[in-house]
Amino acid sequence: MSHSVDAIILGGGAAGLMCAIEAGKRGRRVAVLERADRLGKKILISGGGRCNFTNLYCQPENFISSNPHFAKSALARYTPQDFIALVEKHGIAYHEKTLGQLFCDRSARDILGMLEAECRDAGVNIFLNTKIDQVERTSDFIVRTTDAEFTAPALVVASGGLSIPKIGATSFGYDLARQFGLEIRGPWPGLVPLLLNAEDCSHYCELAGVSAEVIASCSGQQFREKMLITHRGLSGPAILQISSYWNEPREKPRPIFVDIDLAPGREVTAAFCDPTEPRNLNALRSELHKLMPHRLADRWLNEHAPASWTNHALADLENKIHHWAISPAGTEGYEKAEVTAGGVDTNELSAKTMESRKVPGLFFVGEVVDVTGQLGGFNFQWAWASGAAAGRAL
Repeated sequence: MSHSVDAIILGGGAAGLMCAIEAGKRGRRVAVLERADRLGKKILISGGGRCNFTNLYCQPENFISSNPHFAKSALARYTPQDFIALVEKHGIAYHEKTLGQLFCDRSARDILGMLEAECRDAGVNIFLNTKIDQVERTSDFIVRTTDAEFTAPALVVASGGLSIPKIGATSFGYDLARQFGLEIRGPWPGLVPLLLNAEDCSHYCELAGVSAEVIASCSGQQFREKMLITHRGLSGPAILQISSYWNEPREKPRPIFVDIDLAPGREVTAAFCDPTEPRNLNALRSELHKLMPHRLADRWLNEHAPASWTNHALADLENKIHHWAISPAGTEGYEKAEVTAGGVDTNELSAKTMESRKVPGLFFVGEVVDVTGQLGGFNFQWAWASGAAAGRAL
């Protein structure tokens, strides 16, 4: 079966659906090809099933890219307020959790249902269970599937990255970019739990489930949020955030350490400045119990108890509490990564339209592009903004 349309969109996730909606509203005949049996699988599992769909404080500084200026145009022309207006139009209840993060009150299904409804209203044709066998370009783009052929003057690649392969993530978007001669900035797992080295794991991993507020720092970045100890290492928002910077490919060697402040903004040994206060292990343990979970405090003290109670020793202890240097053995990889960093080189694309500079009519949007948000709704905002930019340009 043959289909001739104005635009073919490969991928029915956040960026692809937003692109389809914006193009359809402008009268374009749009076909969305999705290899899975339903749209938006990543939307449905995001935010613990409640979809952290944007962030009130979204700025270009919240993104990692080889070109830190690339995202500015799209983000300025489709803002969090634009997406919130769409959410409110559909009567979806939502709330701000922390740090500007917006979640559905009920379920991520509300966001997906909203996008599906907007697609229907815009006349978008959606094809599920559609595996792409071949893509080529003559005067138009030709996409061949198992049982159909689609032709269009415009092709949008919204196929996502490598994260969470169990829901269908593949290298398809990168492979297609290379097929058309576009450069790729090598992808890596972003927003991913870190693995502790064998020694640190033997000391701390039996505390799996313990959580504490920390400041995690690396490569000039720092995040004050929760850290969670796991059976293999560290996770939680602070660790996921800093992982994208520790794990980032670079010309210099990767940083050896991630620095963790276990008592942000607190001076643990301040009580011992009073000469009438006892200086002993029990007194120190009592102070640590005020600042962090007791099991973590006890274990940390077992590993770092001072050899003496001099002022110098206490100052050294204070420094160690605020600068716990861990040397990660690696990450949990794409299976646990919330996003894939890297991707299609931004130098290959128009910042205004997401169109290839080399291949007219070829667009890349969302996670497949070398623009990666921090944790907290930023990656969805990039999906909405880049998808809208391409959809308006089709």
